[in-house]
Amino acid sequence: KVIECLKKSGLELKDIRQFIDWCAQGPASYPERKALFERQREQVEGEIARMHKVLDMLKFKCWYYEQALADGSEEKIKAMIPEGLPGEIKEAYRNAHQE
Repeated sequence: KVIECLKKSGLELKDIRQFIDWCAQGPASYPERKALFERQREQVEGEIARMHKVLDMLKFKCWYYEQALADGSEEKIKAMIPEGLPGEIKEAYRNAHQE
């Protein structure tokens, strides 16, 4: 399970081999193993944050075009951006457009 997790987190094969070597070394390598997992956690958290921004843009655009289809144009929607947007859509818009 641990190796599978490391692979899914994007860790390279050479680094997984290093982890296995550290495990064979016993308790002396605890600091290195802990640091490896902390680095991977930070990397995954960063990727999750980036993907939340992508998901929020997709949510906003789905809503946007749903409204455009209902209204027959984009004019009303454009006038709503950003302050006139509904709550959840406004949050998605802001997150998606945040630098």
